[in-house]
Amino acid sequence: MSRSRPARIIGATVGALVILTVGVYGPATLLGPLPEATATLVTPAAGEAVPFPPVLPATGGSAVIGLAAMAPDPAAPDVTVLDAAALATTEPLAVAGTSDPLPMAAATKIVTALVVLDAKPLALGETGPEVAITAADYQGYIDYGNSGARAVVVFPGERWTQTELLQAMVLGSSNNHADTLARWAFGSLDAYTAAANAWLAEQGLSATSVADATGLSDDSVGTASDLARLAGLAATDPVVAGILAQPASALVGQRGVDNTTAFLAEEGVTGITRSYTDGAGVCFLFTAQVQGPASVYTFAGALIGEPDYDTLTADVTALMESARAGVRDLPTLAQGDAYVEFSTPWGETASGTVRTAKTTFGWQAEAPTAAEVTLETFATGRAGKDVGRVTVEAGGAEVSSKLVLDQTISAPGLGWRLLHPVPMISALIESTR
Repeated sequence: MSRSRPARIIGATVGALVILTVGVYGPATLLGPLPEATATLVTPAAGEAVPFPPVLPATGGSAVIGLAAMAPDPAAPDVTVLDAAALATTEPLAVAGTSDPLPMAAATKIVTALVVLDAKPLALGETGPEVAITAADYQGYIDYGNSGARAVVVFPGERWTQTELLQAMVLGSSNNHADTLARWAFGSLDAYTAAANAWLAEQGLSATSVADATGLSDDSVGTASDLARLAGLAATDPVVAGILAQPASALVGQRGVDNTTAFLAEEGVTGITRSYTDGAGVCFLFTAQVQGPASVYTFAGALIGEPDYDTLTADVTALMESARAGVRDLPTLAQGDAYVEFSTPWGETASGTVRTAKTTFGWQAEAPTAAEVTLETFATGRAGKDVGRVTVEAGGAEVSSKLVLDQTISAPGLGWRLLHPVPMISALIESTR
């Protein structure tokens, strides 16, 4: 009898293991969660978004950057306010010529306008405080006039509003008014240049610096990329944009000035500053628009170091021709395009496809970026189930659409569950983590 005790112990142990195994194995395989579908990213066939890069000159430095248009300001329906929140980090659509800082002539005055407005803000439509013209202001007018530099006449004791000073500087490129604004806002030209360079750094325009308020100094320099962004900042400032939208005759009660900024308006160009010095050559900051069937695309640009105005005319005209070729509705995400393939251990397959076609109206300066795909985890799902999202950048804008299953992924039968304990138990363990 004692010899049979080990056999009974072994038998009881085996039986317990069998019962335990059946008790765990059955529920784990028949009732446990299914393994998740495996996702493999794929690239759909290339669409029709053939790049048409901006045509820019090789001489000097040049750059263009896209701007997102917003609705016109209700307070000034003729002034379009643009979104500049991302200007400091937005990459230019194209850059040509040198990337080194170059003398920037009267583009410096746009820095002056924006820095003064940062220190002495104005609401759109306000004239601002009156500023008395001092003996130093009058002497500046005399000195600039005698040297052949642009100057708008002033007399000691006159009072100009802040807006009038800005108009004379921006529209008339008045050097004496640039100095007057800088001294009024900051106390001295040295204090102004220190504040202006700090402001430029804050805006992310780190390759640009000023040595004066006028740009007559060749030490006031900037890169084309920075100055394209500066043009965008000027266009987004409601006061500067409002001045640019008005004729020179807006200087009511003061001297009229020639509008030095206007240039190739028939091409859709809005000049911000256009100037020449011996050291800088011709420098031009601008925005431009291309009209689509239902949208308007706006971009900002800078051309610096141009040899003469005839060359500037030819280069801006060529740029606008390339803009009209490159700006269009871009078929960025086509309905039904697959960006991911799913497979399951039991042999089911499906694709994650674009649910809704998306286009963007913009400038396809280069091929769209690689798609960014985010996915949800799942094991089964009906056709049309949301399984993630695809995002691409094209024409300077992000475009996104949901991904859905193009066909149903069904659950496996009981036989597959019982015959594949490893993936089933692994899925059970994974679900408890």
